[in-house]
Amino acid sequence: MAVVAGLRAFGAKRPSWLRGNPWAPLSAGFCSPGSAGPARSESEPRLTSMRQQDGIRNIVLSNPKKRNALSLAVLKSLRSDILHKAESEDLKVIIISAEGPVFSSGHDLKELTDAQGRDYHTEVMMLLRNHPVPIIAMVNGLATAAGCQLVASCDIAVASDKSSFATPGVNVGLFCSTPAVALGRAVPRKVALEMLFTGEPISAQEALRHGLISKVVPEEQLEEETMRIAKKIASLSRSVVALGKATFYKQLPQDLRTAYFLASQAMVDNLALQDGQEGIEAFIQKRKPIWSH
Repeated sequence: MAVVAGLRAFGAKRPSWLRGNPWAPLSAGFCSPGSAGPARSESEPRLTSMRQQDGIRNIVLSNPKKRNALSLAVLKSLRSDILHKAESEDLKVIIISAEGPVFSSGHDLKELTDAQGRDYHTEVMMLLRNHPVPIIAMVNGLATAAGCQLVASCDIAVASDKSSFATPGVNVGLFCSTPAVALGRAVPRKVALEMLFTGEPISAQEALRHGLISKVVPEEQLEEETMRIAKKIASLSRSVVALGKATFYKQLPQDLRTAYFLASQAMVDNLALQDGQEGIEAFIQKRKPIWSH
């Protein structure tokens, strides 16, 4: 099956790329993976920062003076951080968060007429869905327009009780059409349309009730709870989780019969994985499984 072949290819390399201090910040870089790209001057502000430990990669939108707007530069930096050493089996979870009171204010409106900006925006949102490891949004503050879309595009979203979500473009004569793609797939249609038609924000509790986010916690517990979820995922088999994520999204838009066919085939492929066999043996032997990665 193609998805299994892709997983095997994805896990073929075993680079040891995080030596020394694993929490040392890694260069965001505005270049595509594999390209050295231009050096960042010391005076140039860092638009995202990245660190990784124990299979968990933390990516932080760090441009609070611009309300963490998803400008072309930020999108390129975010894409680079997501894809950085993506084939490494050390990577099991990605967390996206932000500095400041605004998670993300969405598009840089000045760039909407630029084809490159539009293409990058779409590519990054698709990348979140197609990336083999789970991606968690850790939201503490306002997420509007494409910022709300970013949250809706992640696999899991944990928010503080101080967070809110909106698609306010209609108020300035620019309907949030691209954010509506992810929003309309995350919440019921009538909820999405009320947000899109009125531009009014919804609270974290409303977002939870409608399925936009996974969990709401007090602000002081946000990082702890997000890390608890991430560590649990990171303790599991990367190949099994990757197969499961790919299958979940593949079957979702299908009719019921096709969905069951795809899911049943995925379970057969799962059994053929090394970690699938290890999990079964460990269960029978009543021991903790030892995952290959």
